[in-house]
Amino acid sequence: MNSNPVGTVRANAKLQQQGLYADQAFKKNDILIQFGAREILTEPNYLTVQVNDNEHILLAPEYIQYINHSCSPNVFFNTTTFQLEALEDIAIGDELTFFYASTEWKMDQSFTCSCGSSNCLKIMQGAYYLSPEIIPQYRFTDFITGKLQQKRWKKIA
Repeated sequence: MNSNPVGTVRANAKLQQQGLYADQAFKKNDILIQFGAREILTEPNYLTVQVNDNEHILLAPEYIQYINHSCSPNVFFNTTTFQLEALEDIAIGDELTFFYASTEWKMDQSFTCSCGSSNCLKIMQGAYYLSPEIIPQYRFTDFITGKLQQKRWKKIA
């Protein structure tokens, strides 16, 4: 186990991978941490967060890369302010999770979701692939919101 200011990285037995678990309680809308880029890439990979069409960042501090996906997320990577925000109240010991499509237009590697949420989408591949009925259920980065609006207008035109 590896403890950090926000939480502890430890095994998620269900997913058979590491996860980040809260070491303190957070209230909805709290800022958990300011984050940045330890490296900027021009192409996505499974560890990056998309900032714009040509920038995908490896997260700093590095331990926040262990925040796993959920279709019912409790945190949000705000890539405008570079703050990790609580979407709901988070108790000590809760796993921190985010909705991958909230930051990714077309993911480098799609996967079968096993988050176990009652609203699980089953396949995660990026915001581009979400149905219009699903979109209002989630918060998206300003960049992804702009891409979704462009896509919607192209279909109308």
